[in-house]
Amino acid sequence: MTNPTGEAQGGILRPKFDRRVMLEFRGSVVTSDAGLLVYRELDDALGLTPAAGKLLADARTGKNGRHALVGRFRQAVFGRLAGYEDVNDASRLRHDPAMRWIIGGNASKGSGASPSQMGRFETNWPAKPENLATLIDLSVNWIDQVAKRRSRKRVVLDMDSSVSPTHGDQEKSVWNGHFGCTCYHPLFVFNQFEDMERCALRPGNVHSADGWEDVLKPIIALAIKAQSSASPAEATQPSRSQTCMSS
Repeated sequence: MTNPTGEAQGGILRPKFDRRVMLEFRGSVVTSDAGLLVYRELDDALGLTPAAGKLLADARTGKNGRHALVGRFRQAVFGRLAGYEDVNDASRLRHDPAMRWIIGGNASKGSGASPSQMGRFETNWPAKPENLATLIDLSVNWIDQVAKRRSRKRVVLDMDSSVSPTHGDQEKSVWNGHFGCTCYHPLFVFNQFEDMERCALRPGNVHSADGWEDVLKPIIALAIKAQSSASPAEATQPSRSQTCMSS
C-alpha cells in the first residue's frame, strides 16, 4: 500500500523543533524572519547543509576560526532565501535571533559572521578548485537526498538558457543582441518539480545551446553512479538513471 503521506520511505518526515526557541514580545530581540526557522528544521530533517559541510573543503589555514564552515554556508544560503542578497546585510543579520539559531554553533549564543567575514568567505572559499567542483554537483546531490522520500516513476528534465544582465566591466560580460543588453547567458536544467539540477554560467554572446552536453551528461553520470551503489532493495525502485536516459 502506498504511504499515505506520499513519502517513499516508511518513516514519516517529522521535523523536531528546538524547544529552546521561545516567543517573547521584546523589541530588542524581535525578528522579521521567524519563518526561516521552519526551513531550518526541514534542513535538519533532510540533512542538506550538514551533507554540504562534509563535502566542502575548508579553505582556512588558521586555527582561530570562530564560525564553522557549515555555519557560514547556512548564513549565506538562508540569507538569500530571505531576500538578503548583499553581504552588507550581515551587519544586521548576524545579530538577528532567528538567523543566529539557523547558523548554529557559537552564533546561537553570540553572533553570526560579519560582512567582512562573509565577503572573504564568498570570494575566496568557492574559488578553490575542489569546492567549485563540489558546488556544481551540490544541487543534484541535494535533489537525490529529497528523492529518497519522494515517490516518482520518472524524471523529466527541462533545459533552457536565460539572461543575467551585468553592470560595469565584468569578465565574460558581453553584449547580446537578442536580449539587448550586456549580460551573461547562463544555461539551466530543471526537473518536473522545478528543482534546479545543474547550471552553467556562460559569456553573454554564446549560442543558446552552447555547452549543453557539459551540463546534461554529468546529471546522467551521477544518476548511474547512484544506481550502481544502491542496495538490492533500493535498486528495485524507479531510478534516476533509468528515467534520465529515457526522457
